[in-house]
Parts: sequence; structure tokens; C-alpha cells
Amino acid sequence: MMVCCAHLSAPFSATITSRYRISLANNSSFDSKVYFTLTSPSRSKYNQAELKKKKRNRNFAIFSNFSVAVPSDDFVVVNFYRFVFIENPHAEVAKHLSFLKGLDIHGRIYLNEQGINAQFSGPSKDALAYVEWLREDFRFSDVLVQVSPANNEHAFPKLKLRYKPSLVQLEGSISHLPLLNPSMRATPLTPFEWRKRLEAVHEIVGMSNSAIGSNYVLLDVRNGYEWDIGHFVGAQRPDTDCFRSTSCGLSNREVVASDPLANADKNTTNIFMYCTGGIRCDVYSTILREQGFKNLYTLMGGVSHYLNEEGPREWIGNLFVFDDRLSLPPSAYKPDTDSKATAIVGKPQQGPKNYSFANCFICGSHVHELRHRNCANLDCNLLFLCCMNCVKDLRGCCCLKCKTAPRLRPVLPGNQRYKKWHTYQNWKCKAS
Repeated sequence: MMVCCAHLSAPFSATITSRYRISLANNSSFDSKVYFTLTSPSRSKYNQAELKKKKRNRNFAIFSNFSVAVPSDDFVVVNFYRFVFIENPHAEVAKHLSFLKGLDIHGRIYLNEQGINAQFSGPSKDALAYVEWLREDFRFSDVLVQVSPANNEHAFPKLKLRYKPSLVQLEGSISHLPLLNPSMRATPLTPFEWRKRLEAVHEIVGMSNSAIGSNYVLLDVRNGYEWDIGHFVGAQRPDTDCFRSTSCGLSNREVVASDPLANADKNTTNIFMYCTGGIRCDVYSTILREQGFKNLYTLMGGVSHYLNEEGPREWIGNLFVFDDRLSLPPSAYKPDTDSKATAIVGKPQQGPKNYSFANCFICGSHVHELRHRNCANLDCNLLFLCCMNCVKDLRGCCCLKCKTAPRLRPVLPGNQRYKKWHTYQNWKCKAS
């Protein structure tokens, strides 16, 4: 499914032949905005007349997985990546910068010889005009785009669009990896296929949160703090706080209990990998493939795509995101998700949420708000989960030592995030 947001001067309802079928979702006026959705029955070539029209009017935008219509001036966050050979990435950077002039886009967009990795925010008409422009290039014509709502403002402080030697940060770089060879990456599963696999394993094995069978590993290719606020049931907490140092399944490492692949048979064990948007799994599956692991599978589009397609079935908690929002509930991706139920192993749990896996970093009690905060000590800035009692007692700090630090920022209420450090250079707060 696809979505298109536009300002229209008159009621609009039409069918565009060839690639896109457009249906009017709401032709009533709402602050002079019109909403409609797109579906894509095929990936055939653009209708040239419509392409020229859309070049003149950037209100059109094309998606592959966003099914909720939004006003064209509402902010959205867009994520996508593609491994593809780019002969002259520096020229490609210049071309992208030229197109984005005059558009209100903030975020991180990195290109190199292996492709592109992008996360950015902006008004939907601008953010999605960039997506449409990108898709005019045959190398990116069918790129999977992840779109989620922003909080009526940018989720990134500024735009960083540049050449970067590694699209994903990993020890030793990734430039030497055969990422452009799909056969070296894991087999991608659609969200539906992924859910069916998990359900089948849970039914057969009678899985608990600590063991899911010797011939099956559910590998969370994220950081431990991401797992802390949400994960697929049965996934072990990653023993790392930085993807750069991930070492699961590497033969030159000491076998330890914290490695989910420590006892995996490289020839027979089925390894199901997931991350937020998919790129970390594609990268790490290539490493595992080089280590000799045969049966590797990844969740296509990552958890964000899964929540958009399947909702929270087999998922518990929220999704950590690397922008100012920090945490998104499943309903952010699939608005018809029942906010009063959490699907665990396919069975809804009614009543107030009780995330027994999410604990306060300070006192160890269960937390009900699945959202990290940064330590108020400017020189610490630790990202941690915290109950409201400890927030109050330690004035937003992560420990007693930080509470007495000389450079304390104010305790932020609600879901606010601290601004850049220089904002607080002259802040005076007496430690107590």
C-alpha cells in the first residue's frame, strides 16, 4: 500500500493506468487539506505524463508501506536504505544536495560506493517529494520506504548529507563486505512470513522466554537498551550497547553464555535476525555467511515494517528509534492497534500494561513508560530507563554521584528531550 498527500484545489478522484491506482480516501475539506491513499498493483514504468505532472507539483509522494493518509504539512519521519553500486558517490551527494535545496529536510543521509542509508524528517510534502525524486532513478525505483509520524516537528536537529565510508558503523568497517551480492545476505522474509514462522516455532516448541529450541535462534541484532523497551517474544537481550562491537557467532571469540549463537550448528540451525529497519541485519548476516552459517533469515524492512503490516502480534513493548522521539508504540505504525492490549505469542493481554521485562536502571522496579531519558548530568548523558520516583529523588540523574555533579541540566517533564549541550553551557543549577 502507498499514500499520497497533497493540496488540491478541487475534488479529485481518478485512476492512473499502468503503475498506480489512486482512490480518494477523504474528499471533504479539513483545513483545506485533502487526504488520499495509493495502492501499487505492479512495479511497471512510470506513466510519463503523470511523471512530468508530478515534477511540476511536488505534492505527490510515493510509498511502499505507509497506509495512513496525513496532511501534506504534517511532519513525518522517513527511513530507507539500499545496497547498490554507486560509481561516483561524491557526485551523487552533490546531486542530492541540489535537489534538497529549498526543502525542509533534517536528518542523516549517507552515500558511498555501496549505496545509501537515510533517516530524515520534514513536512510530508517535502519529505516524500524527496522519496519520489529518488525513485525516478532506476537503482532506487523499488526501495522500501519506512514512514512514521513525527511530533509536529523535526525529529533531527539538522541535515547531514554526505559521503560516509561505512553506511553502518561496525568494528573494522564494512567496505570490504560483499554487500552488493544478495546471495551473501540472509534470505528476507515478509512480515507475514516472519509472523507465521514465529507462531509455528512457539506452538511446536512450547517456547518460554529463555529457550526456543536447539535448531532455532531468534537473534536481536540491536543494542541491549533497544531490547529493554520492546522485542519479539523469545529473543535474548543483546549483550552490547553499541552495534559497532557486535560479535555474535564469530569463531575467534570465546564461547560465552551471552552469545545466542554460541551453540548454534552452522549447517542446521535456522537463524532469524531482526533489527529496527533491516540494514543492520543485512550487514551482519553477510558477516555470519562468511563465517559459514547456512540458514540465515532476516525480517524484511525490520520491526518498523512488521508493526505497520502485522501490528504487535508476537511483539511486546515499544520500538526504540534513533531520533528525538526515542520510543514509538505499535499504534504509531498501525493506528487501529488496540492500545489497551499487548499481543504476546499471538494472544492479547487485556487490562493495564505490565512490562515485566522493563526495569528501572536505578531501583530495579518495573517501569510503565517505555521511554529512555538522558542523565541530567551534562558530563554523563547516560541513556537509561527510570521510574518516576527515581526521577524525582535523583533529579533526573542516573546515580547519586551524578546528582552532585557541577553541571546539571533541569529535569525535563513528560517526553521532552534535552537540546544540544551548548544550550546548557551557561545553565546554573545548584547541586544538592
